[in-house]
Amino acid sequence: MSLKLKDKVCIITGATSGMGRAIAKKFSAAGAKLILSGRDKVRGSKLESELKNTIFLEGDVRDLVYNERLVETAISNFGSLDIVSLNAGILGLGNVVDLPVKVWQDTLGTNLSAIFYLSKYAIPHLKKSGGNILINASIAAFKSFPNHPAYCASKAASVALMKQMAVEYGPEIRINAICPGPVDTPLLWNSAEAFEHPESAVENAAKSTLLQRLGTPGDISKLALFLVSEDASWITGSAMTIDGGILNA
Repeated sequence: MSLKLKDKVCIITGATSGMGRAIAKKFSAAGAKLILSGRDKVRGSKLESELKNTIFLEGDVRDLVYNERLVETAISNFGSLDIVSLNAGILGLGNVVDLPVKVWQDTLGTNLSAIFYLSKYAIPHLKKSGGNILINASIAAFKSFPNHPAYCASKAASVALMKQMAVEYGPEIRINAICPGPVDTPLLWNSAEAFEHPESAVENAAKSTLLQRLGTPGDISKLALFLVSEDASWITGSAMTIDGGILNA
C-alpha cells in the first residue's frame, strides 16, 4: 500500500470494533498518526499496541469534554489535525411506542450529537491544515427498517449535518459521509435481533444485495481511505452508498 496518509494526524471514533477498527488499521498502514476513541479499554489498548504512532483514549463520545480532549490530545502529541473519521454508533432498537426515552436519547447522542461535538472542536484545526471529516452514516438514512426509529432518524440527520457543514466550511475543509449497507459486524447481528428470525434476516440481507454477499469491514475501509486522501480532493458534501447494490435491488 502506498503511504497516502503519510504523517497525517487522524482522530477515529468507534475504533475498537467493526468498521472503525478496520479503518484504523487501513489508515495506519497508509502512514497516518492516530488518536483512537472507544469505550472498550482492553480492545483499544490492544489496537494501540499493534499500530505505530497511535494513542488510544477510552471514553464516551456523548461527553462533550471527552471530544474536546480527543482534539487536544492530537494537537499536543502530533502538532496538528488533518482527518476526523466518525464511526461510533449504536442501534437503539424498539418501536416508537415501546422505545424508552433514555435509549432514544443515547442513540441520538452517540450517532448524531457526537458528530457535532467532535466537529465543533476539530474544525478550527482542520481549517488550518486543509483537512477533512468523514462520517460513517448508513443506508438507514435513506431506507427504513422495523424497530429502528432512533437509528434511522440519527443516520438521516447525520447526512443532513454533513451536507450543511460541507456548505459552511468549503473550500477550506472537505466533509463527506459513507452509507454502508449490510456489513458483517457485531452491529449487523445485533440489528437482526429486531426481526423474528435473526439468522435468516442476515442471510436474507446478503441475498438481497446485487452482489449476493455481505460487505466486510475491509470493504468500508478502502472507501474511507479514498475519501480522506488527496485522491478525493474534488469530493465534498457527498453521501456515498457502499451497499452491494441493495438499494437498487
